[in-house]
Amino acid sequence: MAYQLISFVLCPFVQRSVITLKEKQVPFEITYIDLQNLPDWFAAISPMGKVPVLRVDDGRVLFESAVINEYLDETNPPPLHPQDPWRRAHNRAWIEFGSNLIGRQYRLLVAPDEAAFNREKEGLLADLRYVEQQLGEGPFFNGSAFSLVDTAYAPLLMRLEIIERRHPQDLLARTPKIAIWSDALLARPAVRESVVADFEQRFADYFAGQGSFLGQYLA
Repeated sequence: MAYQLISFVLCPFVQRSVITLKEKQVPFEITYIDLQNLPDWFAAISPMGKVPVLRVDDGRVLFESAVINEYLDETNPPPLHPQDPWRRAHNRAWIEFGSNLIGRQYRLLVAPDEAAFNREKEGLLADLRYVEQQLGEGPFFNGSAFSLVDTAYAPLLMRLEIIERRHPQDLLARTPKIAIWSDALLARPAVRESVVADFEQRFADYFAGQGSFLGQYLA
């Protein structure tokens, strides 16, 4: 079975599915599109007008990263979800929370001034502390086993690490378990290889171009 993943080059949600595919060593192709100039064929297969979209070789299409990852996990063993039903449901809940965190991080990146930036930063820290309470000895969310929760948070933490290097906020210093988790995820080949080679520069250039408060420090 061949997969085509349709993506915007900086999209954290697409990156979740790329990591899952790479972890499972499943062959796939990736097609990058411009979200400001969507091709007609994309509008026909994406009812929400968003990436990622996964196209299977028989023409079937899925959208939404969490749904795509569940499908990939169920059809390409071994599973990355825990076997215990409660733990599996718990993981799904925190994947959803991670989606909200990505939205929070985006608002931080585009905050127009320092006051708005600080509000989003404090909100992000509060949310990270909720996640911190769920972590044990690590190095991953469920301990030693890499899972779909890890694929869901890796894009967030990759971007946070870039922010912390270019405009330090000590968010990871104040959430030490997440800092350990972040280091483990960013050292993993499937995570490192889930973005284009010049991702950090593209990321910095994109948000610098938004005229945001943080953008001036990313440039």
